[in-house]
Amino acid sequence: MADNSVKEIDDLVKIISRLPGLGPKSAKRIVLKLINNREELIKPLTNTLAQVYKKVVRCNICGNLKSLDSDCTCTSKTYDQICVVENIADMWVIQNTGIYKGHYHILGGTLSSFENKKKGNGLLIESLINRVKKSSVKEVILATSASIEGETTSHYISDSLKDSKVKITRLAKGVPVGGEIEFLDDGTLFSAFKNRAPLAND
Repeated sequence: MADNSVKEIDDLVKIISRLPGLGPKSAKRIVLKLINNREELIKPLTNTLAQVYKKVVRCNICGNLKSLDSDCTCTSKTYDQICVVENIADMWVIQNTGIYKGHYHILGGTLSSFENKKKGNGLLIESLINRVKKSSVKEVILATSASIEGETTSHYISDSLKDSKVKITRLAKGVPVGGEIEFLDDGTLFSAFKNRAPLAND
């Protein structure tokens, strides 16, 4: 850094540049904007971040984000479908299309094709199985990415639910091989949901 740099500013630039899609130059512009608007931006941003840090947690049932002050949507609404996704970004993308109205289950990642499935890799797979057993869910839609890991996870979940009476479907046409849900456009997701098909167990 230059000799005339300010440590606090440099530290903030480093933190902001870690965010997706932002590099050092973009981070510097954001920091400058914040500094020039202390009362309008820095103060409310600081308060909001503090509240998010204190109160926003991951639901241990469905994996969605929730406030400590309120119940999660997985317990406050009744649907007969659960859409299983890898992460929250995937859920937000699907929500934005408006094509699906139902519960979500955020796994928190995928299983590797070579790892011990019983360990679950910290994923909320066991929680999903329990949700299906304890609720009136009629269909589980597997919306994992079309990657090796996504397919491995999808088949493992399908195999785990094979003794239940729930219908298991998988997003079909429109999802390219190796494609990640988060980066698909609305039209592709719409096609994938409309053309989902039952997932057969080998």
